[in-house]
Amino acid sequence: MALMPVTDSMFLLAEAREHPMHVGGLQLFELPDGAGPDYVSEFHRDLLSLADVRPLFRRRPRGPVGSVGQFAWTNDDQLDLEYHVRLSGLPRPGRVRELLELTSRLHGSLLDRHRPLWEFTVVDGLEGNRFATYSKIHHALLDGVSALKLIQSSLSEDPNELGVRPPWSPPVRTNVFDKPRRRAAEVDPFTAAGRLVKDVFGLGGAAVKVVNEAFREQSATLAFQAPKSMFNVPITGARRFAAQGWPLERVKAVGRAASATMNDVMLAMCSGALRQYMLDLGTLPDRPLVAAIPMSLRARSGASSSEGSLGGNAIGLILCNLATDKPDAATRLATIHDSMLKGKQVYHGMSRLQITALSAIPLIPLAVGTVPGMTTLTPPGFNVLISNVPGPREPLYWNGARMQGVYPLSIPYEGQALNITVTSYAGSLEFGLTGCRRTVPHLQRLLGLLEESLQDLEKATTA
Repeated sequence: MALMPVTDSMFLLAEAREHPMHVGGLQLFELPDGAGPDYVSEFHRDLLSLADVRPLFRRRPRGPVGSVGQFAWTNDDQLDLEYHVRLSGLPRPGRVRELLELTSRLHGSLLDRHRPLWEFTVVDGLEGNRFATYSKIHHALLDGVSALKLIQSSLSEDPNELGVRPPWSPPVRTNVFDKPRRRAAEVDPFTAAGRLVKDVFGLGGAAVKVVNEAFREQSATLAFQAPKSMFNVPITGARRFAAQGWPLERVKAVGRAASATMNDVMLAMCSGALRQYMLDLGTLPDRPLVAAIPMSLRARSGASSSEGSLGGNAIGLILCNLATDKPDAATRLATIHDSMLKGKQVYHGMSRLQITALSAIPLIPLAVGTVPGMTTLTPPGFNVLISNVPGPREPLYWNGARMQGVYPLSIPYEGQALNITVTSYAGSLEFGLTGCRRTVPHLQRLLGLLEESLQDLEKATTA
């Protein structure tokens, strides 16, 4: 039995029918040259033949769901691969619209806690000589950064390479004389305990630093300053998903012209789109929306790229002023750039534990939001979660099938009806928008508004 870290178990504790706690990914592939009409079904059968499964993908909660099962893992020694790896077909004409509708339904269903917490669906019938795959895995097992790394590890930059294995199946060692991978350096338990005590006692000083920085220099956005918005309401379990990619060079060009980062420009695209979306619905607050921006802490921990380092969650949060009260695109971008820069400076010199603990403060409303009525009574810690996960720069292939795009799906929470997750891939910035089906109407409209927002930024920075 392996005990779960608190950062992992909280995703199981917070889960309910209305609040699925899994992340996902939609991948589009071009059929390789010479592929026959049965290529996709044969592809699915080949996946089922790979019965060797990584330990991470055999892990399930131990014991009854409502007790210690939410705090400890056990291994499933009778994993049913046909249950986890599925084949589905789109209705004609097999447009991206039908694909997104299917993905929305799949993403809204809970994972079975009596089994390992993941599913993988191969989707046939997509127009344009393509097929798709949809994967989902519980956030208690992996965060978004780790999930994307696993996808990358199962693909190849060589279109002629065959025998590429899926994320749940470990690669085969072709050289029996290879030295085994070095394990992470073992830490003396007394040293580890000493570091933990030091970090815990340092939490008070770290919290004081955040507050002092915020008030003295107005350099950070404090939690609970966000206005109430249409997104900060109770949600249902049904999901709607929209996705699209933009040329990365367009985003970088705006950043160069405005001396801002690519991430700043991405946030400004979201800011402009959300502003117009809410104006159209007559729901834009007078005060600016506040976004929570996850940042990976894995580099701070010195984790290797081994499977063990991929499991679990290692994230902190920066709160960013989206300046949605400003009509000028250049002003919004400048405000976002300053807010992000000062937010990062606040965490400078803190340990991973201290950052994680302080980042949990804005999440308190999410924890109490599952209590009936609490979402309407408690102020939101922020208005919308926007994540940017770096992705592969080169085109990737799965046994000759080129991946056209990869679109992340994430988690709307109680009181957080919209989640925007972005990743980069082969010169494209890929947006995945996941919303509560009932609370966020016309989600697809946001894709057009993102394009309009980018055009406004291009005009503002080249004028």
